Amino acid sequence: MHVAILQPSDAQQYRALMLQAYELAPDAFTSTAEERSAEPESFWVKRIGAPSALSAAFGAFEGQKLVGTVALEFSAKPKTRHKAHVIGMYVAPATRGTGAGRALLGAAVEWAKTKEGVRMLTLTVTEGNEPAVNLYSAAGFQAFGVEPMAILTPSGFKAKVHMWLPLVPAVTAA
Repeated sequence: MHVAILQPSDAQQYRALMLQAYELAPDAFTSTAEERSAEPESFWVKRIGAPSALSAAFGAFEGQKLVGTVALEFSAKPKTRHKAHVIGMYVAPATRGTGAGRALLGAAVEWAKTKEGVRMLTLTVTEGNEPAVNLYSAAGFQAFGVEPMAILTPSGFKAKVHMWLPLVPAVTAA
């Protein structure tokens, strides 16, 4: 397995993997498979982004097959340029437990550290998703709040845990 920044040529595989994610882990995402399946290929290419743009996506590959992904979104606004948001974390069920999630998250964190001015990462995780919370905690993310009723799922409302990771040692929660 290897991790790499996704390229526009990966858009078709990325779309297929994310549609699987929305279908198999619907409580983990704020979008639905139905919503995202209607998006044109240009949406997926833009979501992958480019290292110089406001987003970047990373993929875990077994050979040429995309088996996991995570993305970063950066802010263009002057007051929030110092942070990036981790989105779309997903590893295919057959690949879980292999370290793919840890490798993906590590690659995203290390890449974010090279982005000028980015001082912290944020993310949300659905309350009760202990494997994800454990992964993020092991990477140094800290919970700072819980948003009640953040998403409506077929089984009812679910809260989202907000987490953050300082990328420079001098950053502390206020």
